[in-house]
Amino acid sequence: MELFFQNMTTAATQVFILYIMVAIGFISDKLHVFTEKTARASNDLLFYVITPCVVVNSFLSTSFSKDSASSFAISVVVSLLAHGIGILLAAPLFNKNKEDRSRTIYKYACIYGNLGYMALPLAKAVLGEAGVFFCSGGLVVFNTLCFTHGIRLINKGNKDIKFSIKSLILNPGVISVLIGLPLFIFSIELPPILSQPITFISNMNTPFAMLIFGTYLANTDLKTMFKIKEQYLIMAVRLIAVPLIIILITKGLQLSSALATACMISASAPSANNTVMFAAKYDKDTAVASKIVALNSFVSIITMPIMIALAQI
Repeated sequence: MELFFQNMTTAATQVFILYIMVAIGFISDKLHVFTEKTARASNDLLFYVITPCVVVNSFLSTSFSKDSASSFAISVVVSLLAHGIGILLAAPLFNKNKEDRSRTIYKYACIYGNLGYMALPLAKAVLGEAGVFFCSGGLVVFNTLCFTHGIRLINKGNKDIKFSIKSLILNPGVISVLIGLPLFIFSIELPPILSQPITFISNMNTPFAMLIFGTYLANTDLKTMFKIKEQYLIMAVRLIAVPLIIILITKGLQLSSALATACMISASAPSANNTVMFAAKYDKDTAVASKIVALNSFVSIITMPIMIALAQI
């Protein structure tokens, strides 16, 4: 019970830290210091520069060894399973109203979790640097899939968006993995003149994304947040069903406590913040996306510690 409350406190603290930054973005919009219009114009900087630096930096920050490579590979496989389960569970959902321009956002929110902004900081708080490394495997999968499957999903039915094999491979998520993985495998240490800029830019990821998120919330009617009935089905999939299935898988694989916990932190993270960013970039309803991410994040204060405690039993 003590461990449960300790994990709940850690998760709650992390959420509150994130939402302090969201509040600053919210206030900045109201004061016309950093507005939603500016935030939308900044989306590409987050997608194409900052996020890839996060992925590359996660590889640079870890020393290669047989054990670390094996654990990293397992975390990648478990993350692939988690995303695959999310895709399967979301496939039959939200299909009744084909004209609902938000239905692909609902599906995306079921599948993709807040790994970069929620899982990594929480893993560091609970497990230390080892937790960050294990969760980085999930982050690699997340970035690869969200820039490929995720973009295709959100733009399903949009005839103006054309996809090709080239566009699925040459995107920030996949390219950053192709750059970072050899650096990790061959233990290549970049000179400070290269590594430090990557680290500095990657450190912008969470605060910049939270500020942007805050501007979207500032232009959203939050009183209607609880009225979106799809919210509750999304939370059932994202915060309960997927984590419980992953618990069964990690128990079956008999993973170490630390690795199983890290995999659980990634699998139980609330809907990804880039749900809002993708909604803005691809002309979907950012108000709906903001409400989904906001409520998911608050409810995860309760669900994540429960799932973490179950993983550690």
